[in-house]
Amino acid sequence: MTPLQPACPPLLPQQLASRSSVGPIKVFAQEETRLGFLPVVRRRMTACGVQPVAPVTHQCANVYLYGAVAPVTGASCFLALPSLNSRACQRWWDGCAATLPESLHVVVLANGAGHKAQAVRWPSHVVPVFLPPYSPELNPIERLWRALKDKLADVAMTTIQELSDALGVMIQTYSQATRQSLTSFPYCVQAIATAQKALYV
Repeated sequence: MTPLQPACPPLLPQQLASRSSVGPIKVFAQEETRLGFLPVVRRRMTACGVQPVAPVTHQCANVYLYGAVAPVTGASCFLALPSLNSRACQRWWDGCAATLPESLHVVVLANGAGHKAQAVRWPSHVVPVFLPPYSPELNPIERLWRALKDKLADVAMTTIQELSDALGVMIQTYSQATRQSLTSFPYCVQAIATAQKALYV
């Protein structure tokens, strides 16, 4: 456990202390990841003295994959967008929140500029819970991004549309149970249980 992990469980009860919800509460881990034509480098096994060879597309274009996963259930929402800024974040949150209008969304996310921009208007049933600065290891969805990039290692794309389509296919290969297994960090699950108990007792 890192020194920052003990700070995670109290965050949810603190943020929800002044909230009331008629419907169910769903807790999501959210983050964006940038994916492009620059190669994803991973170790490969080769014969002694033989360097591994991988195809490379010499371009710097990229796409941002926005995602939110519920660590307790594996429920998720994803959207590929061409940029990472307050306007794109607003589009993402409006679309993601609309998928579950009957529940209160508690979203654990990083302190990115796009997340905290004054231009962002959070939907009424979305409660952001910001992690401590510089602590990506606290966000469970980062493990899903790592697994996804493992699949992209040594895979060359020629267009952004091709990359976006491939991402859509790859994301769908992860079952809800797999997403839950990848993101159910014990301290995060504990924090969710603590927050829900505080609200309903």
